[in-house]
Amino acid sequence: MTARHLVTGAGSGIGRLLAERLAERGDELVLVARSAERAEDLRALVPRAEVLVADLADPESVEGLAAALPELLDSVVHAAGVVELGEVGELTAGAWQETLAVNLVAPAVLTRVALPALRNAAGTVVLVNSGSGLRANPQWAAYSASKHGLRALADALRAEEQDRGVRVSSIYPGRVATAMQAEVHRQEGRDYDPGAWIDPATVVDAIVHVLDLPPDATLTDLTLRPR
Repeated sequence: MTARHLVTGAGSGIGRLLAERLAERGDELVLVARSAERAEDLRALVPRAEVLVADLADPESVEGLAAALPELLDSVVHAAGVVELGEVGELTAGAWQETLAVNLVAPAVLTRVALPALRNAAGTVVLVNSGSGLRANPQWAAYSASKHGLRALADALRAEEQDRGVRVSSIYPGRVATAMQAEVHRQEGRDYDPGAWIDPATVVDAIVHVLDLPPDATLTDLTLRPR
């Protein structure tokens, strides 16, 4: 039976590579794009995928996806994210609000509206977290707060849904060679060498491993670090 996956962040980076990998092996995909322009790009990338549009910074827009979701979902993979660096004394309220909305509130809301389909399929929720979800460094307060919250969301959801057959996994990659990493280096004022960081394909391998686990176990937390 063909598996069906819902993936956010499929427009670039880890999410995009994951969508390509799952499509290549014949799985069915529901992809969430943040704009009509991104949606057209995703339809060209994965012609067989169903592409939905929602502004992840707007909880009402995310809730609006409920009516378009299928009755069965084998997984929901939250791979979308934003980052804005800055000291606590400098970060604006807008920066805090957008970071928390996209990185934490959107996964919480989307998971809630997808839970009936996940329960029907005994599916898996994968939250692509970060090393920043395990520790907080200078300049990273907003991003780390959102990712620490994502860890709490995963832990609570796992405890709530384990008797309903839904598995929940958090993946904590270190720095990954994506466009977001290039933007982080720009904000840090440093030269960017993608070869110094984790290949996004390695993170995708880990996600696919979690999705393909047999039903007798849950991989709750997986940490990846650059060598």
